[in-house]
Amino acid sequence: MRIGFDAKRYFHNHTGLGNYSRTLVTDLKRQFPDVDAVLYDEKSFTRTFRLGRKAAADGCQLFHGLSNELPYDLPRVGAVRSVVTIHDTAWRTFPDMYHPIDRRIYDVKYGHAARHADCVVAISESTRRDVMRFYDVPDERVRVIYQPVQRMFYQPLEGPLPEEAPYLLSVGSINSRKNLFSTLKAYARLSAENRPRLLVVGQGSDYERLCRRFVAEHGLERDVVFLGSISSTERLHALYCGAMAMLYPSFYEGFGLPVVEALLSGCPVLTSDVSSLPEAAGPGALYCPPADVEVMAAQMQRLVDDEALRRRLAREGGDYCRTRFAPELLTRQMYELYTSLI
Repeated sequence: MRIGFDAKRYFHNHTGLGNYSRTLVTDLKRQFPDVDAVLYDEKSFTRTFRLGRKAAADGCQLFHGLSNELPYDLPRVGAVRSVVTIHDTAWRTFPDMYHPIDRRIYDVKYGHAARHADCVVAISESTRRDVMRFYDVPDERVRVIYQPVQRMFYQPLEGPLPEEAPYLLSVGSINSRKNLFSTLKAYARLSAENRPRLLVVGQGSDYERLCRRFVAEHGLERDVVFLGSISSTERLHALYCGAMAMLYPSFYEGFGLPVVEALLSGCPVLTSDVSSLPEAAGPGALYCPPADVEVMAAQMQRLVDDEALRRRLAREGGDYCRTRFAPELLTRQMYELYTSLI
């Protein structure tokens, strides 16, 4: 089975889209040796307008656009079937984060892929509903296959913890959608007597400056530590393993990868009750409305005060994620989709 993959983010992206690409392709080749993966790292024009013909010339039976888009010439190459993974529709559901020109480009490119693919893979039920709603894709052409998680997060920690406990953890790009500002406002309401540190993984621009200004104005500089971006999976895994809890009250997610990574690492989670996040966290998490700082602070305080609660959430959340997002299961689902199309 010869499959072409748009591998731009496989090679050049070290966050969610890149991790998705690398984990999926690696697991496919490990679990199904008959998969002959052709990884295309083409420049923008070729990737957009000529990659379909190139894949056909290379003998690919199927082409998988791993990050929201397909080559425009692919529908004219009848011998090559197509799959596209749509990760989210944030430019539609959270438009304030995007320049109008970028929103238009995403709508044209990603809408074209969704409408022309033989099958659209959505990484959550929430994303599936958004794809059908925004791009009028019929139900039978959209299939949910959850995002695979790097296998390290399923394993016990090897080596020492990277930070002195206790601490809470926030992981993700620092932008308005991820909602770190509300996290900080809720954190500031915790009892000062037993308030653990808050470690923030990620980076941003204007929104990060807003968050840092809040920290300074409220005298929290010694309590809130901005670690920047972390490219080391090993260090991120260790941070999850050592944290009292991970805080992720995002307004919108296509899947919520940090939530699953944390729960697989034995770290209890407080997250939002919206979009895909209840799918990602299941019963083993605490929830809050992302805009309700009072409820968020109360749930945060529960986590800090109640060790038995933390242990229960970590156990139940880990069991849920290991079952629902088992690597072998997700890889087999993708392989079976490929074989049904070829």
